[in-house]
Amino acid sequence: MSTWFSQTFPNVVYQGWGGDTGWGTAIFQTLFMTFWAAVFGGLLGLIFGIGLVVTGPRGITPNKTIFWILDKIVSIFRAVPFIILLAFIAPFTKALVGTQIGINAALVPLSLGVFPFYARQIQVALSEVDGGIVEAAQAVGASFSQIVFGVYIKEGRSEIIRVSTVTLISLIGLTAVAGAIGAGGLGNMAVAYGYNRFANDTTLVATVLVLIMVLIVQVTGDWLAKRYNHK
Repeated sequence: MSTWFSQTFPNVVYQGWGGDTGWGTAIFQTLFMTFWAAVFGGLLGLIFGIGLVVTGPRGITPNKTIFWILDKIVSIFRAVPFIILLAFIAPFTKALVGTQIGINAALVPLSLGVFPFYARQIQVALSEVDGGIVEAAQAVGASFSQIVFGVYIKEGRSEIIRVSTVTLISLIGLTAVAGAIGAGGLGNMAVAYGYNRFANDTTLVATVLVLIMVLIVQVTGDWLAKRYNHK
Protein backbone atom coordinates (compact mmCIF):
# COMPACT_ATOMS: atom_id res chain seq x y z
CA MET A 1 0.00 0.00 0.00
CA SER A 2 2.78 2.41 0.94
CA THR A 3 4.66 1.56 -2.25
CA TRP A 4 1.55 2.25 -4.35
CA PHE A 5 0.98 5.57 -2.60
CA SER A 6 4.62 6.63 -3.09
CA GLN A 7 4.45 5.80 -6.79
CA THR A 8 1.03 7.42 -7.33
CA PHE A 9 1.65 10.55 -5.24
CA PRO A 10 5.41 11.13 -5.39
CA ASN A 11 5.22 14.89 -4.87
CA VAL A 12 2.89 14.48 -1.90
CA VAL A 13 5.40 12.16 -0.27
CA TYR A 14 8.26 14.52 -1.13
CA GLN A 15 6.57 17.40 0.73
CA GLY A 16 6.62 15.34 3.90
CA TRP A 17 4.61 15.97 7.06
CA GLY A 18 6.71 18.42 9.07
CA GLY A 19 8.86 21.40 8.25
CA ASP A 20 7.86 24.73 6.78
CA THR A 21 6.36 23.14 3.66
CA GLY A 22 5.00 19.93 5.16
CA TRP A 23 1.40 18.77 5.09
CA GLY A 24 1.04 18.95 8.85
CA THR A 25 2.17 22.56 8.80
CA ALA A 26 -0.22 23.43 5.96
CA ILE A 27 -3.18 21.84 7.74
CA PHE A 28 -2.32 23.64 10.98
CA GLN A 29 -2.01 26.98 9.18
CA THR A 30 -5.42 26.56 7.53
CA LEU A 31 -7.08 25.59 10.82
CA PHE A 32 -5.30 28.42 12.67
CA MET A 33 -6.40 31.08 10.19
CA THR A 34 -9.95 29.72 10.00
CA PHE A 35 -10.41 29.53 13.77
CA TRP A 36 -9.04 32.93 14.77
CA ALA A 37 -10.52 34.78 11.80
CA ALA A 38 -13.87 33.17 12.68
CA VAL A 39 -13.51 34.39 16.28
CA PHE A 40 -12.53 37.98 15.44
CA GLY A 41 -14.56 38.38 12.26
CA GLY A 42 -17.50 36.49 13.74
CA LEU A 43 -17.62 38.70 16.82
CA LEU A 44 -17.44 41.84 14.70
CA GLY A 45 -20.09 40.51 12.32
CA LEU A 46 -22.37 39.55 15.20
CA ILE A 47 -22.13 43.04 16.69
CA PHE A 48 -22.87 44.71 13.35
CA GLY A 49 -25.64 42.22 12.54
CA ILE A 50 -27.40 42.80 15.85
CA GLY A 51 -26.88 46.55 15.46
CA LEU A 52 -28.52 46.51 12.04
CA VAL A 53 -31.55 44.66 13.38
CA VAL A 54 -32.17 46.64 16.57
CA THR A 55 -31.61 50.07 14.96
CA GLY A 56 -33.54 49.23 11.79
CA PRO A 57 -37.05 50.51 11.01
CA ARG A 58 -38.62 47.52 12.76
CA GLY A 59 -36.01 47.27 15.52
CA ILE A 60 -36.46 47.72 19.24
CA THR A 61 -34.44 50.96 19.21
CA PRO A 62 -34.86 52.48 15.70
CA ASN A 63 -32.15 54.96 14.82
CA LYS A 64 -31.79 56.05 11.18
CA THR A 65 -28.33 57.56 11.63
CA ILE A 66 -26.71 54.58 13.35
CA PHE A 67 -28.45 52.15 11.00
CA TRP A 68 -27.21 54.09 7.97
CA ILE A 69 -23.62 54.11 9.27
CA LEU A 70 -23.61 50.40 10.07
CA ASP A 71 -25.29 49.53 6.78
CA LYS A 72 -22.80 51.54 4.70
CA ILE A 73 -19.75 50.12 6.51
CA VAL A 74 -20.96 46.56 5.90
CA SER A 75 -21.85 47.30 2.28
CA ILE A 76 -18.49 48.92 1.51
CA PHE A 77 -16.39 46.13 3.01
CA ARG A 78 -18.55 43.49 1.36
CA ALA A 79 -18.14 45.12 -2.04
CA VAL A 80 -14.32 45.04 -1.95
CA PRO A 81 -12.80 41.86 -3.46
CA PHE A 82 -10.71 40.04 -0.87
CA ILE A 83 -7.47 40.13 -2.86
CA ILE A 84 -7.78 43.92 -3.14
CA LEU A 85 -8.60 44.20 0.56
CA LEU A 86 -5.33 42.38 1.30
CA ALA A 87 -3.32 45.11 -0.40
CA PHE A 88 -5.51 48.04 0.66
CA ILE A 89 -5.27 47.43 4.40
CA ALA A 90 -1.61 46.33 4.36
CA PRO A 91 -0.44 49.49 6.23
CA PHE A 92 -3.14 48.94 8.86
CA THR A 93 -2.16 45.28 9.16
CA LYS A 94 1.48 46.21 9.69
CA ALA A 95 0.57 48.81 12.30
CA LEU A 96 -1.60 46.29 14.12
CA VAL A 97 0.54 43.13 14.10
CA GLY A 98 3.95 44.49 13.05
CA THR A 99 4.14 42.78 9.66
CA GLN A 100 2.31 42.56 6.33
CA ILE A 101 3.11 38.92 5.60
CA GLY A 102 2.71 35.64 7.38
CA ILE A 103 -0.02 33.76 9.14
CA ASN A 104 -0.64 36.38 11.85
CA ALA A 105 -0.86 39.18 9.29
CA ALA A 106 -3.46 37.17 7.35
CA LEU A 107 -5.84 37.24 10.31
CA VAL A 108 -6.51 40.96 9.86
CA PRO A 109 -7.77 40.89 6.24
CA LEU A 110 -9.48 37.54 6.82
CA SER A 111 -11.42 38.96 9.77
CA LEU A 112 -12.32 42.14 7.92
CA GLY A 113 -13.16 40.17 4.81
CA VAL A 114 -15.58 37.78 6.49
CA PHE A 115 -17.29 40.11 8.95
CA PRO A 116 -19.56 41.97 6.46
CA PHE A 117 -20.79 38.70 4.97
CA TYR A 118 -21.52 37.34 8.44
CA ALA A 119 -23.15 40.61 9.53
CA ARG A 120 -25.66 40.38 6.66
CA GLN A 121 -26.31 36.74 7.43
CA ILE A 122 -26.97 37.56 11.09
CA GLN A 123 -29.21 40.46 10.07
CA VAL A 124 -31.34 38.15 7.95
CA ALA A 125 -31.40 35.41 10.60
CA LEU A 126 -32.52 37.73 13.41
CA SER A 127 -35.04 39.52 11.19
CA GLU A 128 -36.89 36.23 10.86
CA VAL A 129 -37.51 36.02 14.61
CA ASP A 130 -41.25 36.29 15.34
CA GLY A 131 -42.04 39.96 15.94
CA GLY A 132 -44.82 38.98 18.30
CA ILE A 133 -42.34 37.45 20.73
CA VAL A 134 -40.21 40.61 20.63
CA GLU A 135 -43.26 42.79 21.26
CA ALA A 136 -44.32 40.56 24.14
CA ALA A 137 -40.89 40.90 25.73
CA GLN A 138 -41.08 44.68 25.38
CA ALA A 139 -44.59 44.69 26.88
CA VAL A 140 -43.42 42.98 30.07
CA GLY A 141 -40.56 45.45 30.45
CA ALA A 142 -37.62 43.31 29.32
CA SER A 143 -34.33 45.19 29.09
CA PHE A 144 -32.36 45.70 25.88
CA SER A 145 -29.89 42.92 26.71
CA GLN A 146 -32.70 40.56 27.72
CA ILE A 147 -34.43 41.07 24.38
CA VAL A 148 -31.21 40.70 22.39
CA PHE A 149 -29.92 37.57 24.14
CA GLY A 150 -33.15 36.12 25.51
CA VAL A 151 -35.29 36.64 22.43
CA TYR A 152 -33.29 37.37 19.27
CA ILE A 153 -30.33 35.08 19.96
CA LYS A 154 -32.33 32.32 21.66
CA GLU A 155 -35.17 32.25 19.16
CA GLY A 156 -32.85 32.56 16.18
CA ARG A 157 -30.07 30.25 17.33
CA SER A 158 -30.87 27.49 14.83
CA GLU A 159 -30.68 29.93 11.92
CA ILE A 160 -27.60 31.56 13.44
CA ILE A 161 -25.88 28.17 13.44
CA ARG A 162 -26.82 27.66 9.79
CA VAL A 163 -25.44 31.03 8.67
CA SER A 164 -22.34 30.50 10.81
CA THR A 165 -21.76 27.23 8.98
CA VAL A 166 -22.01 28.97 5.61
CA THR A 167 -19.62 31.68 6.82
CA LEU A 168 -17.06 29.17 8.06
CA ILE A 169 -17.09 27.38 4.72
CA SER A 170 -16.58 30.69 2.94
CA LEU A 171 -13.74 31.51 5.33
CA ILE A 172 -11.95 28.27 4.55
CA GLY A 173 -12.00 29.36 0.91
CA LEU A 174 -10.57 32.77 1.79
CA THR A 175 -7.59 31.17 3.55
CA ALA A 176 -6.49 29.88 0.16
CA VAL A 177 -6.27 33.46 -1.14
CA ALA A 178 -4.40 34.48 2.02
CA GLY A 179 -1.48 32.46 0.71
CA ALA A 180 -0.77 35.48 -1.51
CA ILE A 181 0.74 37.23 1.54
CA GLY A 182 2.78 34.27 2.65
CA ALA A 183 0.22 32.87 5.07
CA GLY A 184 0.70 29.31 3.87
CA GLY A 185 -2.06 26.76 4.35
CA LEU A 186 -3.55 24.14 2.06
CA GLY A 187 -4.53 26.71 -0.55
CA ASN A 188 -0.94 27.84 -0.84
CA MET A 189 0.17 24.21 -0.95
CA ALA A 190 -2.17 23.51 -3.87
CA VAL A 191 -0.99 26.54 -5.87
CA ALA A 192 2.67 27.09 -4.94
CA TYR A 193 3.75 23.46 -4.63
CA GLY A 194 1.14 21.89 -6.87
CA TYR A 195 -0.14 23.98 -9.76
CA ASN A 196 2.96 26.16 -10.22
CA ARG A 197 5.24 23.11 -10.27
CA PHE A 198 2.92 20.91 -12.36
CA ALA A 199 2.59 18.56 -9.38
CA ASN A 200 -1.00 17.51 -9.97
CA ASP A 201 -0.96 14.98 -7.13
CA THR A 202 -0.13 17.71 -4.62
CA THR A 203 -2.96 19.89 -5.93
CA LEU A 204 -5.35 16.95 -5.77
CA VAL A 205 -4.53 15.99 -2.18
CA ALA A 206 -4.64 19.59 -0.97
CA THR A 207 -8.04 20.03 -2.61
CA VAL A 208 -9.38 16.82 -1.08
CA LEU A 209 -8.21 17.89 2.39
CA VAL A 210 -9.99 21.24 2.01
CA LEU A 211 -13.14 19.44 0.88
CA ILE A 212 -12.94 17.17 3.93
CA MET A 213 -12.74 20.24 6.19
CA VAL A 214 -15.73 21.80 4.45
CA LEU A 215 -17.70 18.54 4.75
CA ILE A 216 -16.94 18.29 8.48
CA VAL A 217 -18.08 21.88 9.05
CA GLN A 218 -21.24 21.36 6.96
CA VAL A 219 -22.27 18.10 8.66
CA THR A 220 -21.55 19.46 12.14
CA GLY A 221 -23.41 22.70 11.43
CA ASP A 222 -26.45 20.89 10.03
CA TRP A 223 -26.55 18.59 13.06
CA LEU A 224 -26.32 21.46 15.55
CA ALA A 225 -28.91 23.52 13.67
CA LYS A 226 -31.34 20.60 13.67
CA ARG A 227 -30.73 19.90 17.34
CA TYR A 228 -31.38 23.47 18.45
CA ASN A 229 -34.35 24.02 16.15
CA HIS A 230 -37.25 24.21 18.59
CA LYS A 231 -39.90 25.03 15.97
